[in-house]
Amino acid sequence: MSRYLILLPAPEADWADLPPEEHEKGHRSHQEFQRDLEAEGHTLVTVSPLEPSARATSMRPDGAGGALVTDGPFSETAEQVVGFYLVDSEDGDTLRAACERFAARGEHIELRRLAE
Repeated sequence: MSRYLILLPAPEADWADLPPEEHEKGHRSHQEFQRDLEAEGHTLVTVSPLEPSARATSMRPDGAGGALVTDGPFSETAEQVVGFYLVDSEDGDTLRAACERFAARGEHIELRRLAE
């Protein structure tokens, strides 16, 4: 069994400006994806949206044995990771196919296998 992380990058500001029917379309797409995962034998360990990147706390070495702590994400980018799925799967090929169907419905995702 392998574990996979499915990252959900999106422009946070654009999502906030979408009309309610687009939000509902997105929710239906996620529900369908979750049903696909279950139907194909993948185990959904957890799924969650993330708080806005403006609420992130970034930490990096300060070069003197301590940590430099700053508010906000590591980098300013057009897209931020807004949520994730953590999935256990014995079949990476069918998981990838489910992810491709999810993306074809308009979702932008990144599929990553966790290193063992």
